[in-house]
Amino acid sequence: MLALLPLLIALIFLFAASDPAPMVSRDETISPTSIAEARRLLVSNDPRRLRRGDERTVVIPSALIDTAINHFASRSLGGRGTFVLSDDTAEIQLTIRAPGIPGPRYCNLRAVFQEAEGEPHIVAASMGSLPIPSALAEWLIASAISIAGFSEEWKIARQAIRRLAFEPARDSVELTYVWEPHLLDRARSMAFTPQDLVHMHAAQKALAGLLDHYAARARVPLSQILAPLLAPASDQTLSANRAALLVLASYLAEKNLAMLLPEAKGWPRARRVKLTLLGREDSAQHFGISAALAAWAGEPAANAIGVYKEIDDSRGGSGFSFADLAADRAGTRFGELVVDDYPRLYKVLRGSVTDADLLPSLAGLPEYLSEAEFKRRFSDLNIYAQQTDEIERRLAMLPLYR
Repeated sequence: MLALLPLLIALIFLFAASDPAPMVSRDETISPTSIAEARRLLVSNDPRRLRRGDERTVVIPSALIDTAINHFASRSLGGRGTFVLSDDTAEIQLTIRAPGIPGPRYCNLRAVFQEAEGEPHIVAASMGSLPIPSALAEWLIASAISIAGFSEEWKIARQAIRRLAFEPARDSVELTYVWEPHLLDRARSMAFTPQDLVHMHAAQKALAGLLDHYAARARVPLSQILAPLLAPASDQTLSANRAALLVLASYLAEKNLAMLLPEAKGWPRARRVKLTLLGREDSAQHFGISAALAAWAGEPAANAIGVYKEIDDSRGGSGFSFADLAADRAGTRFGELVVDDYPRLYKVLRGSVTDADLLPSLAGLPEYLSEAEFKRRFSDLNIYAQQTDEIERRLAMLPLYR
């Protein structure tokens, strides 16, 4: 009985510190704006241009930090998080379902950071209505990060920080840091396992072999490449299929895979052809990149593919296109099939697959809409919904997506 006393005391404390309602209640969606902001920061702080010991100052939108914290809390802790900026402090709020307690009880955690030179420290913290000593709060955060598997990255990042300044007027955080190459190495190792690299090497070799049969700049239907790339054997693993879609997305985005993986510098180079879907290069790009995003959803590599997606969407400046949206939706449905029902998909891929099996007709879907024209025609959400419903109806008519 005495052996259970510490557990009982812990449960009593947890119940006393928990609340019946969550402090943070939101979904975990990452917005296109956040992807665009992340891309801008990556471009302006390209780690390939930095040397060990270089000092840089970067201005980070608070909305991007807020998204990152919520994503971490959702994926790693099963909760929700948010970031609140004030004059000279910033507050991180986390809500986690209280373990071992019946009924809806939540651990609502608050940690307040103050502007400082050097590595940031917590100046105030609480769990529910109970204050927590700053040292204990830092230990709890470090423990949560360790449980999530990011302790080494957290240590390196804290040591790299030289100054933290909050700019509520600009809704941003100014961070001065000293570059440490281990950060990039660890980010790569988190995004891709050694087995992923093996599969991506094989997929890159397969793609190069498939395209070698065509003349440079030839127009090639995506279906002629997609089927053999994904269906070399009936026991193809999810990891191998994800790798194939990522390699294809990189090719369609016209990005060198070595930008993501230094190991890829020595891999076979695929001949540059014009992959099309229903005769359109833009449809092939949207389909392939969206398929990779769907197949890697929830995985760290999805962030890299998201950058490809943002690059793809920013090309040309030709305006909004419901045809592009249809290709995106078809690619997403295809990527979900790769994850959820590959045996059925494999049976289709073994047959004679055409572009029309992958993407429905785009006839009549409005394209090349300027921002002003889009607002004029589709500011009414019901009219916009009619177009998206029509896209879903056409997708549902394809046997592959039923």
